[in-house]
Amino acid sequence: MHVLLLGGTSEARQLAAALNGRRGIEVTSSLAGRVADPALPVGQVRSGGFGGVDGLRTWLREHEVTHLVDATHPYAETMTRHAVQAAAEESVPLMVLHRAPWTPLHEDRWIDAPSMADAAAVIADHPEWARVLLTIGRQGVHHFADLDDREFTVRCIDPPEDPMPPRTTVLAERGPFDLDSERELFARIDADVLVTKNSGGKLTSAKLRVARERGLPVVMVQRPPLPDGTPFVSTVAECERWVLTTQPVRSARTPSSTDET
Repeated sequence: MHVLLLGGTSEARQLAAALNGRRGIEVTSSLAGRVADPALPVGQVRSGGFGGVDGLRTWLREHEVTHLVDATHPYAETMTRHAVQAAAEESVPLMVLHRAPWTPLHEDRWIDAPSMADAAAVIADHPEWARVLLTIGRQGVHHFADLDDREFTVRCIDPPEDPMPPRTTVLAERGPFDLDSERELFARIDADVLVTKNSGGKLTSAKLRVARERGLPVVMVQRPPLPDGTPFVSTVAECERWVLTTQPVRSARTPSSTDET
């Protein structure tokens, strides 16, 4: 078996660790290459794009991939769409590891936004929100670039390359973020509103609790939907079980002794 694991998420690293070294299983983790200093999984790693659907199909074929796992970020819409199409056209079993989204509690003040442009429109409609905390990553900040009457704090791993609002402070930080550090951040910048994606998971969920404690509104950018009929699981354990129990349509090369531990 040769598993191509599209990732970069914590779940992708956990799955790579769970499968690495299993007899008869070769795992290659693929990272998009957008982060300058990514957290690397164990085992074989490739970095960079495939060149669209055709490039991914070629890679699957030339490397005799028997299982394709898409464990990319829930907002990596293009990569997921390419994975679904390439897997279908190459007859490679596919599973999407899609962590469960966050759900609001009764006391939360969430405002759902279908897209980042919609989130920027919500902020524009509320001039009383003078200090905005953006935890949306470095992509998408340009949607807020025209809001020159607000103070923005943008937290992301790498600084944004696209235009930003003129009054912006960038915090180049990588999670996880604990409750105390999030409380300190909200208090220090005196945030009026939080804008974030519904990424799910525990690594960055503390900000939601702090917003709840402070009674702040949260503009929650919704996930793009998966392509119709796409199989998915929400936990690493479920995905590992799928890999171990799914019969490959075609067999990869026979592992050499160096592939086994």
